[in-house]
Amino acid sequence: MITLGRRADLANLLVDVTRFGAEVIEADRGGDVTYHGPGQLVGYPIRSVPGKRGGGMADTVEYVRGIEQLIIDVLAELGLDSGRLEGSTGVWIDPTGRRPRKIAAIGVKLSRARSMHGFAINVDPDMEWFSRIVPCGISDKGVTSLISEGLSVSMREVADLVATMAAERWAPVGGHDRADVAWRSDDRDLAPFSRGEGPGTPVGRNGVGYGDAADGTSVRLLGRLADAGVGGSDPVRLRARKPEWMKVRLDHGDTFRRTRSTLRDLDLVTVCEEAGCPNASECWNDGTATFMILGERCTRACGFCLVDTRKPLAPEPDEADRVATAVERMDLSHAVVTMVARDDMADGGAAAIAEVVRAIRSRCRSTTVETLISDMKGQASSLEAVFESRPDVLNHNIETVARLQRAVRPSAGYARSLAVLARAKQAGLVTKSSIMVGIGETHDEVVQTMADLHSVGVDIVTIGQYLRPTSHHLPVARWWEPERFAEWKRVGEGLGIGHVESSPLTRSSYHAAEAARGVRSLR
Repeated sequence: MITLGRRADLANLLVDVTRFGAEVIEADRGGDVTYHGPGQLVGYPIRSVPGKRGGGMADTVEYVRGIEQLIIDVLAELGLDSGRLEGSTGVWIDPTGRRPRKIAAIGVKLSRARSMHGFAINVDPDMEWFSRIVPCGISDKGVTSLISEGLSVSMREVADLVATMAAERWAPVGGHDRADVAWRSDDRDLAPFSRGEGPGTPVGRNGVGYGDAADGTSVRLLGRLADAGVGGSDPVRLRARKPEWMKVRLDHGDTFRRTRSTLRDLDLVTVCEEAGCPNASECWNDGTATFMILGERCTRACGFCLVDTRKPLAPEPDEADRVATAVERMDLSHAVVTMVARDDMADGGAAAIAEVVRAIRSRCRSTTVETLISDMKGQASSLEAVFESRPDVLNHNIETVARLQRAVRPSAGYARSLAVLARAKQAGLVTKSSIMVGIGETHDEVVQTMADLHSVGVDIVTIGQYLRPTSHHLPVARWWEPERFAEWKRVGEGLGIGHVESSPLTRSSYHAAEAARGVRSLR
């Protein structure tokens, strides 16, 4: 297909392209003549683009620069230097050298502050097509592709990277529907929950219980919330803007890129990405990441979690060594290792956790290790196997207050989680747990949960605001104000908990090293 922008010059069609099987389509975008065909990755971001610069052309130029930067960042991640060519929209290889050549074309339109059209990246197209037109109306410069530049990369690899980096750049604060932008396999391969359909029958915008807030949430999840006394008031609407204190500034600096490169090189999974953590940018720029072992598929379908729920694959025998290598390369003083729930394994994954702890210790003797484990169904032998590896911090999340356990994590239990933490404390370990708020709990219930955690000897507690990862997960019942989080910190530490990390954006591994050091200094 050959498309003609609003300012296209028909003289830039050098031959009758219809003889070669192409259609010629007039488009209402900017730009001149462009080719679209097999071997190109074409993306049309549909975004709200508010008039920050007075509207009109200034905002369009700023938006185009944002698309250019996205593609420049993607190519850099793939190992190819690129940039802008003054006066010529798009992304170029060797833009200031002797032979600048375009690798990505851009043509957009903004209508009522909404973006249309987009970009085309040449991955491995038939380059002969570019000799039949004057691409973008530029006659004195060439066109190239990733393959022509010597990169052996598949279309799927490029598409996944563009989707991931576009979501990081443009998604609403607090995460995005990664079921739409970042799955690594075809949707038909996914369980209904992993496709975002929830563990039961999805309902529409005007469906059961929460109305608009329940857009897509399953009847089963809403029923469990109703059984727990949640619903029927005025929960946070699905499309409501997040408060200012829930907004995160993304900063993908050099350290962030090196961290991501290390994780990619070693084919490691992080909960930072799989669970859509809002603090990933901050933590990765600090050179820290939470490694998630035993694959990226969980055997439990908790109502709050974004992690994939397809049938798990067999554990990888060299995973412990790869995690230890990453810890060494990143020169971590504190490493956090978590896991998907593996109820399909006889020991619940205990041996794998213990092996990773030992591997890190053998390679990085000065690094402290924190493990964030499932309840392993409360099996004493499995828990003992983890305890015997002597992690510096044993973390197990209780997640929510007693009343909401069945709605939030139906395959776990409040009493069982307290028992896991009590056993870890009896084994002489520093213990840690996390509470998620904003699902329908009360202030007093949060305080009671902290008191219960203190009663079994928990040393560190983290408290953070729940963020709904997709429209098919549990609704947000309310946004708790920052002042309330500060109050919970005062109350929890007043109860005798060694360290309480409490803020809207706190997650289980947030400031983990600082918390561990603080508790050890009190012992």
